[in-house]
Amino acid sequence: FARGRLKAGERNKTEARYEQVLEARKQAGELVGYWFEGMTLKLADNTRYTPDFIVMLPDGMIELHEVKGAWAIFQDDAKVKIKVAASMFPFKFIAVAPIAVKLGGGWDVKEF
Repeated sequence: FARGRLKAGERNKTEARYEQVLEARKQAGELVGYWFEGMTLKLADNTRYTPDFIVMLPDGMIELHEVKGAWAIFQDDAKVKIKVAASMFPFKFIAVAPIAVKLGGGWDVKEF
């Protein structure tokens, strides 16, 4: 059966795991800060996109990160929204999904 959506501002388990990666990068000086669901972009009338994380790099550049449990569940609607947002806004858009531990672990990263 389908799972219900989390309330705004609540992280799922995959987002919480990815946040640990961001925190480690912050502690290492690779990024200045990150914010969960910190902005919503208007793509068209009645169409909005809220990236999972806003990430600020030391040079002031902003990246918007989308976290997915697996690429198979990165549905067409989400793909279209991130591609449209990337064409409209001056940010780097990055989608990440975990790699299974039996395949080496880590994160598979796609840039849009």
